[in-house]
Amino acid sequence: MSLTASPESAVPAWLVDRLRAAGGAVPFRTYMDWALHDPQHGAYGAGRLQVGPAGDFATSPSLGPDFAALLAPQLAQWLAQQPPDAPLALVETGPGEGSLALQLATALAERWPELAARTTLLLVEPNAGMAARQRRLLEACPLPCRWLSFAELQAQPVRGVMLAHEVLDALAVERIVWDGALWRQQQVALHEGAEARPSLRLEPGAPLPPPALAPLEPLGLLQPGPQRTPGFTTELHPALAPWLAEAAAGLAAGQLLVIDYAHEAWRYYAPQRRNGTLMAYRQQRATDDPLLEPGHWDLTAHLCLESLQSAAEAAGWTLLGQRRQGEALLALGLAQRLHGLQQGSGAELPQLLSRREALLRLVDPITLGDFRWVALARGEGAGGQAPAPLPLFLQDPPIG
Repeated sequence: MSLTASPESAVPAWLVDRLRAAGGAVPFRTYMDWALHDPQHGAYGAGRLQVGPAGDFATSPSLGPDFAALLAPQLAQWLAQQPPDAPLALVETGPGEGSLALQLATALAERWPELAARTTLLLVEPNAGMAARQRRLLEACPLPCRWLSFAELQAQPVRGVMLAHEVLDALAVERIVWDGALWRQQQVALHEGAEARPSLRLEPGAPLPPPALAPLEPLGLLQPGPQRTPGFTTELHPALAPWLAEAAAGLAAGQLLVIDYAHEAWRYYAPQRRNGTLMAYRQQRATDDPLLEPGHWDLTAHLCLESLQSAAEAAGWTLLGQRRQGEALLALGLAQRLHGLQQGSGAELPQLLSRREALLRLVDPITLGDFRWVALARGEGAGGQAPAPLPLFLQDPPIG
């Protein structure tokens, strides 16, 4: 089974050259990495994508400052758990436009000035095009801020909090296809004819070797029976383990908060989800065709919670807990914030209504409310004899 890119999507010359050099086809994971992160041609690497309601796709912080205002107490709780005289760091990985970093730094400076006085904002951004936009926005940052790589962070590990907001879903995924008897690696193949212009196709490649099959067992992908029909396609997340290991090496003690779309394995790999979770986004449009205009669309795949937890534990992280964003924000005071918006009137009303709509979008279970917040920790308080208090976003009972 193969999928050909839409005729409107010409294959760019740079990709034709790379695929020819690779023998005509590469694993989907390689293609996704090129399309997103190539410094010259990738959607993020070249800084093409715009985040926000008027850009290619909206994120929680791009809807306004209320998301950061609700998140800030959680980060302050964690920062306050570090030794009282220790320098602190708020590390954001993949900061997008930089709006969340600026909003959080502003909230810390205004509401927790003692913590802010010891805190440096560190931004881990591998794509130069995105970093340039972040630098412009963060000229007004009330905290000292620096851009650095994971390697530079690992050379001088810090204490504090690390944030990965819609970062891990942009790590290149491995796509696999069930042919009725074997799991095969999906590849992106270049097709050229004497007269037709080059085109791309998604095709099943070689069968997975036995060592690659072992991680499929705990995900329920090796169970016998007719649950999956030929052509069933899904994603694996081999980039999670190295990313989490790099993050752990850069944080001497503290917490990592992952906020992303994620499913339990039984939902992720359910027979009815036969095309996986991979989606492409551009200019507020969504498609399940990842071959359109390579380097111009955001490509994203949901996380598998079990795969995330397994990779985190292997990297030395301790799981503190997880819950859906709607529940997390309610625990952090969203209902009280909504109530407060009812107190305004007159000239303030349009702005208050806009903020109310944005807050409701944050908890809508059909959209942003279904994000998962996953808290991990390492160092002191990550599982020793005197564990730290339960994170604020986990402190009230689950809803429903």
